[in-house]
Amino acid sequence: MFLSNSPQSDRQQKRLMFRDAWQKHRLGVTLTGLEKQIASVVEEHAEYHHLLEDEEVVAEADFTPEQGQTNPFLHMGLHLALREQVGTDRPKGIKDVTRKLLEQHRGDGHLVEHRMMECLAEALWVAQQASKAPDEEAYLESLQRLV
Repeated sequence: MFLSNSPQSDRQQKRLMFRDAWQKHRLGVTLTGLEKQIASVVEEHAEYHHLLEDEEVVAEADFTPEQGQTNPFLHMGLHLALREQVGTDRPKGIKDVTRKLLEQHRGDGHLVEHRMMECLAEALWVAQQASKAPDEEAYLESLQRLV
């Protein structure tokens, strides 16, 4: 199927990445590095497994806060983004914040990521509202306040 470069098709392509990585993982097919990361995040979210098996949900569903819904693809995408940030220590210092939070929360990485994701989501929202890149310094400061 040919997909245009519209925001809708971009959204579908990203969602299909999650579905395809999860399906390949479940079938025991060799995964790329990114697919392994995606499958790891999906594995931690059993509440979303059934959604990834529903082609209509993957292609078309809207998840809105007004309907009391969390967008599972956004949620899992934030996990991936945060892991990339920690892995590259960007913004500089995020790796240290993560280490300290893991110590505070007895190594519960999923809980720590959820706490940190709130800061990431807010930084992205603020940047989007201002039509500019996220302020890494302000983002790091919000993360440091979690410690």
